[in-house]
Amino acid sequence: MNYGEIKKVDIANGEGVRVSLFVSGCRNHCKECFNPMTWAFNYGKEYSEETEKEILEALNHDYIDGLTVLGGEPFEPENQKAVLSLVKKVREVFPHKNIWIYSGFTFEELVGKKESRAATPLTKEILKNIDVLVDGRFEIAKKDLMLKFRGSTNQRIIDVKKTLALHEIVLSELN
Repeated sequence: MNYGEIKKVDIANGEGVRVSLFVSGCRNHCKECFNPMTWAFNYGKEYSEETEKEILEALNHDYIDGLTVLGGEPFEPENQKAVLSLVKKVREVFPHKNIWIYSGFTFEELVGKKESRAATPLTKEILKNIDVLVDGRFEIAKKDLMLKFRGSTNQRIIDVKKTLALHEIVLSELN
């Protein structure tokens, strides 16, 4: 997996102060995407053990609330192995920090309720290790600048832990 950027102090992509990893590679190609350079899977730098170590060091501050993974598309099959490794390591080292993932895929696509290339054997394991999923493709016709933490009204902020426990979509209070 490649990545485009690591933001070590980010307040735009989730609640509180966060470390954000922008992965490379996305086939969704949403019209007017805010980050189209990350569509290419070879964009940026190669993700490595050193990258993971850098992210963990950046998270090791009391003022950091958690990790956000976005892109590109974290749930592209090519990205899932590295994303799973990262979120499991963050969960292990920092159990009290929260983990957000932004995805153009809907929750239903990720868990295989709707046909999707993103529903792989690793997908549910990733979901089990995160707290919040902002799901759905950005839709320019539904763009709303007043929304918190998302760009269009079709996108949802999902409480993943409650959703998995109850087997139904539970939206975050942030919606």
